[in-house]
Amino acid sequence: MFILVMQFFWLYIDDLVGKGLDILTILQLIVYVAANVIPLALPIALLLSSIMTFGNLGETFEIVAIKSAGISLLRFMRPLLIVTLFISGIAFLFSNNIIPVAQLKLATIKYNIIVSKPSFDIKEGVFYDKIEGYVIKLGKKDKNDSTIHDIVIYERNYNLQDNLLIAKDGVMRVTPDKQFLEFIMNDGVRYTEKGMRMTPNTEFVRNSFKQYKKVFDLKSFGLNNTQDSAFKYDPKMLSIRQLNTMIDSLHKNDSFYTKRVIREINPSLLFTKYADTGWINTKPTPTKATSFVATLPDSIRMMVLERSLNQVNSAKSAMGMITEDYKREQKTLSSHEIEWHRKFTLSVACFVLFLIGAPLGAIIRKGGLGAPLVFAIAFFVVFHLLNTFGERLAHEAVLTVFEGMWLSTMVLIPVGIFLTYKAMHDSQLFNSEAYYRFFSMIKRFLTNFRFSKSV
Repeated sequence: MFILVMQFFWLYIDDLVGKGLDILTILQLIVYVAANVIPLALPIALLLSSIMTFGNLGETFEIVAIKSAGISLLRFMRPLLIVTLFISGIAFLFSNNIIPVAQLKLATIKYNIIVSKPSFDIKEGVFYDKIEGYVIKLGKKDKNDSTIHDIVIYERNYNLQDNLLIAKDGVMRVTPDKQFLEFIMNDGVRYTEKGMRMTPNTEFVRNSFKQYKKVFDLKSFGLNNTQDSAFKYDPKMLSIRQLNTMIDSLHKNDSFYTKRVIREINPSLLFTKYADTGWINTKPTPTKATSFVATLPDSIRMMVLERSLNQVNSAKSAMGMITEDYKREQKTLSSHEIEWHRKFTLSVACFVLFLIGAPLGAIIRKGGLGAPLVFAIAFFVVFHLLNTFGERLAHEAVLTVFEGMWLSTMVLIPVGIFLTYKAMHDSQLFNSEAYYRFFSMIKRFLTNFRFSKSV
């Protein structure tokens, strides 16, 4: 969980730094991110823990003692299988009820943080333009960051001439409610120019002052409070019941497109109103088409061809728009179906990875965080890549949604059954000594074969 949460923060570090986020907002972000990475963290946790547990039992020869007592590996695994099924059920409930809410809250707070402006910070000798309508330049700041010197403020109103304010020194401070920035400046001049653009009739005004107070609004620097409802239609934010309703509604829209084709295409094809039951089986030949054009008088032939071409182009354009809308809706439908299947793949993944981890630990017979961690990462990478590829292929309609979302399960279940079979029969699958003896035997066979051939 820690690694996956830190991965999120590294990914969005540029959007988070410099926003002046308070501790409560950061804690909320961590909670929502942690809830959303559980679909990745829980399966690998079960995989790693099962490999470590059975690897430790194998390393201390406890599995050998259990088998010598007449207890098979499957019988020994039965209590843990029951616990894993219970965890899988909890994972399904979490995926269906908690993760959609966490996704919604995370999307909202992430949007508010990303669109908010960087925190207020004016540096010496740098033109600062984050306050809307102004550009500020400070020549020097004292150590207390409050006393400032050589102040230049441009008021950008995009008229004939921007107004300019220059002061020798002053004090910069933020109001207690952090809504406004106050500049109290001494010994300065304010220059303004008024008049119509592109005309010489303008008025230039110069005002000198001993002390002048300028107030800037900082409300745009605060974190926006976007409503959750802005993101509630994303399929990731829906439960099984809500997804069923949306999928059913999207399936019923097929009849709408049939009616739309009739409504928008038929007016472009005027001959369809004269259609009867006999024209369907008629197959016009090029000869008939040519003879028909030849029968047209020269005075109207070009007009008929142009009108025919216009009708075809109009029908083609309408059909193109309908097709694009239909493809877009099919992608929306596949997105909802993918999220529907994802609710179940999390819980099934927990069971499948345990089915791989337990026999794998019994075979490698290594406990701790060394070899088990390596094997766990290797199998989890395979699982994650298969999930990613399957989902991408389902999005692109290369595979059906069912095939794409269950690709990793269909590939890894046979692997789990194979490893269970090998563990039950005390396989030397990961014993380097067994492989050394096997290749030594092959080497001796090849050496004897070459010797007998030479003799």
